[in-house]
Amino acid sequence: MGGMTGRRPKILLIGTADTKSPELAFLRDCLAEAGGQAVFMDVGVLSGGAYAPDVSNVDVAAAAGATLDEIKAYGDENMAMAKMAEGACVIAARMLREKRIDGMLALGGTMGTDLALDVAAALPLGAPKCVVSTIAHSHLVPPERVTPDLMTILWAGGLYGLNAICRSALAQAAGAVVGACRAARPPAGERPLVGMTSLGKSCLSYMETLLPALESRGYEAAVFHTTGMGGRAFEALAAEGAFAAVMDFSLQELANHHAGSIVTAGPGRLEAAGLRGTPQIVAPGAIDMIDFPAWRPDGRADETRGFHAHNRLIASIAATAEERRGVARLIAQKLSRATGRVAYILPRGGVEAWDRPGEPMHNADALAAFLEEARASAPGNVDLIEIDAHINDAAFAEAALSIFDAWAAEGAIQRT
Repeated sequence: MGGMTGRRPKILLIGTADTKSPELAFLRDCLAEAGGQAVFMDVGVLSGGAYAPDVSNVDVAAAAGATLDEIKAYGDENMAMAKMAEGACVIAARMLREKRIDGMLALGGTMGTDLALDVAAALPLGAPKCVVSTIAHSHLVPPERVTPDLMTILWAGGLYGLNAICRSALAQAAGAVVGACRAARPPAGERPLVGMTSLGKSCLSYMETLLPALESRGYEAAVFHTTGMGGRAFEALAAEGAFAAVMDFSLQELANHHAGSIVTAGPGRLEAAGLRGTPQIVAPGAIDMIDFPAWRPDGRADETRGFHAHNRLIASIAATAEERRGVARLIAQKLSRATGRVAYILPRGGVEAWDRPGEPMHNADALAAFLEEARASAPGNVDLIEIDAHINDAAFAEAALSIFDAWAAEGAIQRT
């Protein structure tokens, strides 16, 4: 069993006492009823409210290297809250390290949510974090601001004052974060971790072979679903040095970003591991598909160039030869910046299940164009390996494991 026993989890409760004291006091009581204990941090810049904080706004300002009067003198609420966010991040991270808190719960509208997202990002993966927000799940929140394990709940009807609707949301959030603290199992790091990317195994299936093979070698593998947020989480953890090595075999998010799709992990995809010096084995899985939301007609369902509706959420069109050449050049540019070992496997037989002969994405000429450009643009720091196989064939997994084993034997990859 994971989590804690024998004590009440301490929850860092974040909000503005000057505007939301009744709501914060209600959350304090809900946390107590759920078996937790609130540690209140006031991040407001005006006078305090009726709920006295454990961490005052003066303390928060000081942690940001300023006085509260200096922050008030900005005369700009955006600048003021950004500065308070700096201090809140410093204090929250320190309190977690010192085991004075077990998780966080923040409450806010747009201002409070902006600050809360920074604090959540300052806490490591595995530390429970929940934000109750009037803009939860909104397009106002950019995906790159959402940490991999953040819980959010809409603060419905909660803009001003307590009522039955908002009490329901607040009570759920309190119970969720206390429960998360009791059940949490932060990554223990008992075995070296290999970060791997893929799509659902109907599209890319190599992980079925690779996971047990890596486990038999004493490694643990984590597979990230490359539909935007998965790639962002992968990159964030790679930047922290969480992986002993990466098998980055699904680069569809990069292809999507290049084509202007909203199903993207951002411009930094395929960069963090390389910049960190983490050994990378890379392959161009699913770079032939451009995704779009299936529920939002936008003219992308062009069956003349290959079309696949995966489900009611996501569909894809086939990338043209020229689009694939552009992706090949982009991959090369990103790999050229790597400071660690890089192997780039090119499966000449295809890059995802629906590009085999007879499938809707099959386009031999476009695949050939990608391979040609990949060869021509491959940087000198990359070991380019071509195989006469499809990415879902056993030969691909065998090639990846052969590289991995050689690097482990050389000491380039951490061993158990």
